Amino acid sequence: MSGDSAHTTETDLRIPEGLRHLAIIMDGNGRWANSRGLRRTRGHKEGAGTVRRITTTCAEMGLEELTLYALSVENYVKRPRHEVEFLLALLKRFVVRERATIMDNNIQFRTLGRTDEFPKGVRNELEKLRELSSSNDGMTLRLALNYGGRSELADAAKKVARDVQTGHLALEDVDEQALQDRLYDPRMPDVDLLVRTAGELRVSNFLLWQISYGEIFVCDTLWPDFDKQDLASALSSYGNRKRKFGGLVRPVDA
Repeated sequence: MSGDSAHTTETDLRIPEGLRHLAIIMDGNGRWANSRGLRRTRGHKEGAGTVRRITTTCAEMGLEELTLYALSVENYVKRPRHEVEFLLALLKRFVVRERATIMDNNIQFRTLGRTDEFPKGVRNELEKLRELSSSNDGMTLRLALNYGGRSELADAAKKVARDVQTGHLALEDVDEQALQDRLYDPRMPDVDLLVRTAGELRVSNFLLWQISYGEIFVCDTLWPDFDKQDLASALSSYGNRKRKFGGLVRPVDA
């Protein structure tokens, strides 16, 4: 589960065969700041810079899908209110400042989660960037905001129940596809590789449906320090794995 702490060279930075969708749990902003005697907010600012660098790198490599865990439903409810308000203000500034980066790299921007609970000003900027980038046909970048995997499944289940109740969906037609069609982004493919920073060995309620058969890579690097070499290590690890999806790996000469 955990990745090798040794860095690979930057020349190894390439998309392995079969990797379409990369998801990252960006962890360690607070610890990065605390270890330097700084306020936690400084860690979040540095983490935003890492988002820009990694997103640009992935787009340049030709990755199809990148999903970043930016703010969980638990964070939104349980973190001190002043920290949440800072995060929302930082998000708003980030979305405005990164418009040029998104457009220059032909990135399509989307969000996942209960963003309808955000202040109007934040919602408006998220929607502006979504609309502005909607015709881009390069990498899709999703920010998971006020997101939780259980919340997503609960919201999808409500939609299923409502559609059955109104006659738009027959009870016998309720299956995995019916549920997937009602997730926050039904077009989002399953995750191929889930990367977690800061050495934590848990998925933290992130994309529970979509990571069912995803490979997991954990590195000790705190998110503000996560760089191209860390990314290369994750991609290299994925490239050396055999994915079975519950089946068996066929011998080469089979």
